[in-house]
Amino acid sequence: MPQASIPYCGAAPHPAELLARWNLDPWLLLALAVVAGAYALGDGRRADRGQLRLFVSGWVMLVAIFVSPLCALTSALFAARVAHHVVLIGVAVPLLVLSLRPRSPLLPVGAAALLHAVVVWFWHAPMPYTAALGSDLLFWVMQLSLVASAWLFWQGVFSARSAPTAVLMALLGTVVQMGLLGALITFAPAPLYPPHFLTTAPFGLSALEDQQLAGLIMWVPSILPYLAVALALAARLLGSQAGAGGGRR
Repeated sequence: MPQASIPYCGAAPHPAELLARWNLDPWLLLALAVVAGAYALGDGRRADRGQLRLFVSGWVMLVAIFVSPLCALTSALFAARVAHHVVLIGVAVPLLVLSLRPRSPLLPVGAAALLHAVVVWFWHAPMPYTAALGSDLLFWVMQLSLVASAWLFWQGVFSARSAPTAVLMALLGTVVQMGLLGALITFAPAPLYPPHFLTTAPFGLSALEDQQLAGLIMWVPSILPYLAVALALAARLLGSQAGAGGGRR
């Protein structure tokens, strides 16, 4: 096991060694294999080609962020860590949720959105974030809580039992709160995240510049999946209202 002061993904790499820094943790690889096997033996047996593609895409995203050199890069750059989280909760999780047969949501979508916001804000506060990078246990608590809250959120969003208006409000509320978090990180006047105070220089960034880049990633790219689904839902609602109005003429 890594020392307590070294992040799960290892010590911050030098740019020249980054491409060789794959994370081949056997427990991680076993967990990824179990996820694939569970899907193949469960929902995958009844999935259509579209659902299979969604699962493979989501699973490949998990490999990319946990196994590829991106994992090591997150030890050096806070911006890479934020990108890791953005892909995890905004791309990988919804793809995996969509790959499964529809299930009743475990939480109302509004409550799931609130829980998701609390978890995201908590783990991007300086003290919890610093603690997570110094402990393998807390690192995985961070990752699994982000996945769980995102899973509950997207499950509510994609459920046919969720009221469309409530889903739309939950999506737009998530866009606002993540944009606000990104803005706060971007405009902070000083570096806030101690694990990255001394690790960014080899990549040509000061700690503050790295933090500003991370904030911009949280501010704009992170909201795109939520905004895209919200716009698609709004267009569908407007289309159904227009159709209903035309039918009454």
